[in-house]
Amino acid sequence: MATVVLVGTLDTKGEEYAWLRERLREYGADVLLVDTGVLPPPAHVPVPDIPAELVARAGGHELAALRAAGDRGAAVAAMADGLTRVVLDLHRTGRAHAVLAAAGSGGSSLAAQAMRALPIGVPKILVSTMAGGDVSPYVDSSDLTMMYSVVDIAGLNSVSRQVLGNAAAAAAGMARRHERNQDRPAGLGRKVVAATMFGVTTPAVDTARARLAEHGYEVLVFHATGAGGRAVEKLARDGLLDGVLDLTTTELADELVGGVLSAGPRRLTAAGAAGIPQVVAPGALDMVNFGPEASVPERFAGRRLLVHNATVTLMRTTAAEMADLGTAIGRKLVAARGPAEVFWPRRGVSAVDVAGGPFADPAADAAGLDALRCAVTGSGVRIHELDAHVNDASFAVAMADRLHQLMGGHAHRAGHGTPARPADPDQ
Repeated sequence: MATVVLVGTLDTKGEEYAWLRERLREYGADVLLVDTGVLPPPAHVPVPDIPAELVARAGGHELAALRAAGDRGAAVAAMADGLTRVVLDLHRTGRAHAVLAAAGSGGSSLAAQAMRALPIGVPKILVSTMAGGDVSPYVDSSDLTMMYSVVDIAGLNSVSRQVLGNAAAAAAGMARRHERNQDRPAGLGRKVVAATMFGVTTPAVDTARARLAEHGYEVLVFHATGAGGRAVEKLARDGLLDGVLDLTTTELADELVGGVLSAGPRRLTAAGAAGIPQVVAPGALDMVNFGPEASVPERFAGRRLLVHNATVTLMRTTAAEMADLGTAIGRKLVAARGPAEVFWPRRGVSAVDVAGGPFADPAADAAGLDALRCAVTGSGVRIHELDAHVNDASFAVAMADRLHQLMGGHAHRAGHGTPARPADPDQ
């Protein structure tokens, strides 16, 4: 039977979790109740399948010590670490087909950390008092589903029963579907390639995607807005990618300079650590992203800006910044355990970095290429310098064909030429 892992702080929300457990069972799911509360629970709360003591211990702590310390923040962090290990273990052993939680701010942070650690595709539902605002700290690059609780999760009433009941029904249905489909090969046996794209590199990625599709690959395109880059890294870490066409590495510029679309310092590392073949280009490295023009920090006064639209302002990277980016890309690829190569377009790295364009700066681009060359000297990382613009079809096709070669020239996984069962129409 499909199992929903029900995660909650029973020391404060025992009534709500007893009700949720009954609804999940009513909707046809088995339930594993996990207690993440730190305080001693009242006598009337439901008995958990995995008590708080075991959750704390999984994170390397003793519950009694957490209680004695009286530090709520430290306790939440410790329980989050323990819950993450518990949930991952349940998933590995086939006992987690969905995860459901209902919480306030602290409980949402705790539950979301464990949910984010699960692979893409494992259903994750978080009913939260925080879902009415910015949910990016909770969701990040995962497929976590957040529902606004409307009322506080403090007792059952006519509103909370509606919201929590919907969440339970959704979790039970998702769990049944996941149990039914989890052993189907992703992409119906085709190898999966991630490609990164920005508006100013769209022509290149569209061409490369079409070329890879001709070769027989399933291509997943990610918008390089920070979350998109983090999603690529997560999929690579989770073992769901067979190759990466990282044509748009602009998030590295935001991380270096301080723009709003950084994917964090681990960008461009997961594929290499996993040994996944990757071809990389400096797509949109000519720009750092900010919000409306008035939001550009004062320290950048005098820099070359381009108002992309009312909510997005671009700033041209300098020669020094491009050199730092070239070095960073080179060092990350040199550390890769699998095939890693760079394609560099000598006629510009974005739609606005073109002869006569607002961000045209051949000297800055050359500084990036020179630094890249130095960073990979003596390594196995090969640089392909093409007399083309990043959006030229010839450049995109060359990248796609080279990735195909690095992946062995085979677009289907051995032994997975056809799906094990009829394809799910939702997939």
